[in-house]
Amino acid sequence: MGGGSIQELRRRLIDVAMGRKPAELLIKDGRWVCVQSGEIIEHTDIAVAAGHIAYVGAEASYTLGQATKVIDAGGRYLVPGLLDGHMHVESGMVTVTEFVRAVVPHGTTGMFIDPHEMANVFGLMGVRLMHDEALLQPIHIWLEVPSCVPSSPGMETPGAVLGPAEVAEALTWPGVIGLGEMMNFYGVIQGEADVLAEMAATEKAGKVIGGHYPSPDLDKPFHAYAAGGPADDHEGTRRVDAVARVRQGMKAMLRLGSAWHDVAAQSRAITELGLDPRHFILVTDDSHSGTLVHDGHMDRVVRHAIEQGVPPITAIQMATLNAAEHFGVAAEVGQIAPGRSADILIVSDLDEFRAEQVIVRGVLAADAGRLKIELPKFEYPREVMRSVHLRRQLEASDFSIPVSHDGVVRANVIGVIENQAPTRHLRLDLTPVDGQLAVDIDQDLAKVALIERHRGDGTIQLGLVQGFGLDAPCAIGSTIAHDSHHMLVVGTDEACMAQAANELARVGGGQVVVRQGVVEALLELPIAGLMSDERADIVADKAEKILAGFRRCGCELNNANMQLSLLALVVIPQLRISDKGLVDVSRHAIVPLAEAVG
Repeated sequence: MGGGSIQELRRRLIDVAMGRKPAELLIKDGRWVCVQSGEIIEHTDIAVAAGHIAYVGAEASYTLGQATKVIDAGGRYLVPGLLDGHMHVESGMVTVTEFVRAVVPHGTTGMFIDPHEMANVFGLMGVRLMHDEALLQPIHIWLEVPSCVPSSPGMETPGAVLGPAEVAEALTWPGVIGLGEMMNFYGVIQGEADVLAEMAATEKAGKVIGGHYPSPDLDKPFHAYAAGGPADDHEGTRRVDAVARVRQGMKAMLRLGSAWHDVAAQSRAITELGLDPRHFILVTDDSHSGTLVHDGHMDRVVRHAIEQGVPPITAIQMATLNAAEHFGVAAEVGQIAPGRSADILIVSDLDEFRAEQVIVRGVLAADAGRLKIELPKFEYPREVMRSVHLRRQLEASDFSIPVSHDGVVRANVIGVIENQAPTRHLRLDLTPVDGQLAVDIDQDLAKVALIERHRGDGTIQLGLVQGFGLDAPCAIGSTIAHDSHHMLVVGTDEACMAQAANELARVGGGQVVVRQGVVEALLELPIAGLMSDERADIVADKAEKILAGFRRCGCELNNANMQLSLLALVVIPQLRISDKGLVDVSRHAIVPLAEAVG
């Protein structure tokens, strides 16, 4: 907004506050949740003009004009619009527009998005597409430039590469707020030149460096990472993690996504130790469309924090003002105060916290869970609809695991941890069958395959995984495979695994469940193999069918499709799979699938 525009806006707000001009919207008789002072103030009116708040106080009837719209809050709470301080739109498996359609009725009016999933497939071009779509939205969306493409150089091969030059270019775009999560923590603590260059460019631009430190080691590596410049971190899972981040000057981001449940443990730093809650921010990180449509978004996180004993006004601060101040946009969003965007929720019960009416930029955007505004149309080009490239049709034999050792072998096995992003590095002694490693349903041991899909070079890496509970001849496949987003297939039957991979190639990407040779559920994600071009509610329905398919295969994990998608995430300990092989994240090394015992 230019200087003249700001001046004109301020003059308009002053005139309304003085009663010289009428308000465009008047909200009467609410209970003001004043996050900036920590109070709840009874009998409050709000006068709105030009999409911004002109007056907040005991009586604003003097701003009423013939054309003024009036909303009677009737003693209900007036809450600032909710902000998600760290999230990935692509995890919803929908476009930016459809994500907005899903979350506005739940009270989300601002998001800080990191499109590094799209970046790993289509590079800076893909980031620019999501950036341009975000700028069209009726809510506030800021973009963080993906910092790690690939997430861990040498450990994986993405579809594109971003370096310091690309990051520096994107930092100049409108609406860019900072650098996305610096996942290459190994590169930070080793002082790698490209990593430091990206963070230096961000600091020079006066913008925020996002953090991502997933290691439980809070000794020298953690202190070195904090010294490198990241200003926040969402990878903590323990109370001690939240404490360490806040003490070292970082903002502790506590996440509740579809599958990552890290608020309960870390919020104890507030409820038990009494740490200053203004240094904590609630986020979602990854939420799939079923969660968004049926359970909520940031309102779900606020409710959960309150259930853990966080006082309601504190939880609301952690989802509004704390994020706004952290990113330097508190003059625009995050609080109900003059000059700020008129982003206001009307809520009857703070403990239950459900937005009954959602006002965004002075417009009633949702009422009783129904969207009331039109959303923009944005078309993705055909080139991003063609991202799955296999060299040939795959066969059952492509998923066999021969071993050259005689007798018992010691296998490195990925162990899934429900509702958390880290995995276990299991070492299991196994006896080959006919010279091959086989699945073992009794030990909950399935096969996992990572299939290169960006260049069609024919690479297939195989491994073993424990924790999905599959008990039938089946396979589950996904082209959402953080962060390089190749194709992942987990299964107990090689023919089903080949069928799943070929089906995903046929539809251009997505998620699929094959059981006993039958495709039981399919979610097509043609945009980069990550996002659907359908409405959010349709995608949510298909995603629920995928989860139901998991359950029919014996898997009872919460949001198992997200657990599957992280098997390739080579920046979070302990053991992962990439196109290079099995990755021991803690050692930053490729390890063999099986070794001779002794």
